[in-house]
Amino acid sequence: MKRMIRVLVIGLSTLAFSGLSFAQAKPATPAAPTVEKKAETKAKISRVSGEVTAVDAKAGTLAIKAKDKDVNLTAESKSAKGALGKIKVGDMVRVSYTEKDGKMIASSVKAEAKSKAATTEKKSDTKTK
Repeated sequence: MKRMIRVLVIGLSTLAFSGLSFAQAKPATPAAPTVEKKAETKAKISRVSGEVTAVDAKAGTLAIKAKDKDVNLTAESKSAKGALGKIKVGDMVRVSYTEKDGKMIASSVKAEAKSKAATTEKKSDTKTK
């Protein structure tokens, strides 16, 4: 009787462990490419506001002087390039951009309303003339 129980326990143990080895037999798929794609789609969007120092609507480039730095941007989308056609040097703008391969790519360009101080200075200049 003891011998039969021993044979039964050994047989069941062998079956139990062989089932685990079949579960691990699947080859691992590389997860790195899917992780990279997710990282590309979740690019960090940054914003900058400042005065336009240079604009080229045909080339899709824009240079802005912000408070503490000069920023050179490139517009690739049709909407951003279209907005560059309406902007001129000296305008105040707010730009949303992402950084890709070391370049700053503008996703949206919006002209900001000029401050009241700047408009009152211009009015006073026109009155004195």
